[in-house]
Amino acid sequence: IPSLQVIRPEPCGICGSRIRFGKAAMRCRQCQLLLHPKCRAQCPSPCVPRPHHHAWPREGVLADFAPPTPPLVPALVVQCVTEVETRGLTETGLYRVPGAEQLVREWKRRLLRAGGALPALGSVADIHVVCGVLKDFLRGLKEPLVTFSLHPAFLRAADIPDDAACGTALRHVVSKLPPANRDTLAFLMLHLLRVSRSPDCKMDVLNLSRVFGPTLVGHSSANPTPLAIMEDTPRQCKVRGSPRCGVYPRCCWHPHPPSLPAQVVARLLSLPPDFWRGFVGTEQENLVPT
Repeated sequence: IPSLQVIRPEPCGICGSRIRFGKAAMRCRQCQLLLHPKCRAQCPSPCVPRPHHHAWPREGVLADFAPPTPPLVPALVVQCVTEVETRGLTETGLYRVPGAEQLVREWKRRLLRAGGALPALGSVADIHVVCGVLKDFLRGLKEPLVTFSLHPAFLRAADIPDDAACGTALRHVVSKLPPANRDTLAFLMLHLLRVSRSPDCKMDVLNLSRVFGPTLVGHSSANPTPLAIMEDTPRQCKVRGSPRCGVYPRCCWHPHPPSLPAQVVARLLSLPPDFWRGFVGTEQENLVPT
């Protein structure tokens, strides 16, 4: 394993901690695993070179992780959601309570390195770790699910006061998403609706939109300016909401209004489930991980 000096900070493939600029690192010639010199003893042995098409990149746009046939939802997303729905819908604070950071990093690394044939998540004792892996995967994409180019259109659509007009505009913008982004967003919306309806989770649409707003919507660029961040942070103001989802009561002042990305997610969750099922429902059997 040759030594090198890190120019662009990257996570260590063994411990998951970031290797900082200028620090020494080692990269395996066979599998291209990057690691701290101190982590070399924990390097898998014997090393097995991985064909490029069998392993996912460490980061990329969502389409890089999607299967070749619809619905275009990455196996990692399907497996995490399936595990959460199998044994997590009785957990209080699902997606709000953090999992152990080291375990989240380790399992995300294992899943990314596995590519299509993912290790089973049943051995992860804490379901909040599985939630953390899903959120960390979505946060680590090069652009959020709503994409940088459509970010302003989502904000405009979610800000329309009339519910019917807002719903029509959101449907139109969702249809413009790349197919993998659209299918994955639909799959996640149906999942979050099921979470919101679980009385044990105590995670209503407002709570879930606060958690997933920064992850699914984010900002309009990878490196937002302070002005862009300020524009996505609402001042104390009257918050509009949909009676259908019962999130933000109309004509009342909210002392802690949700961010604009959170408002977008809340509005998306107010769309009828049948709209989302139109993208993934007819081929739901293809989403069951093997």
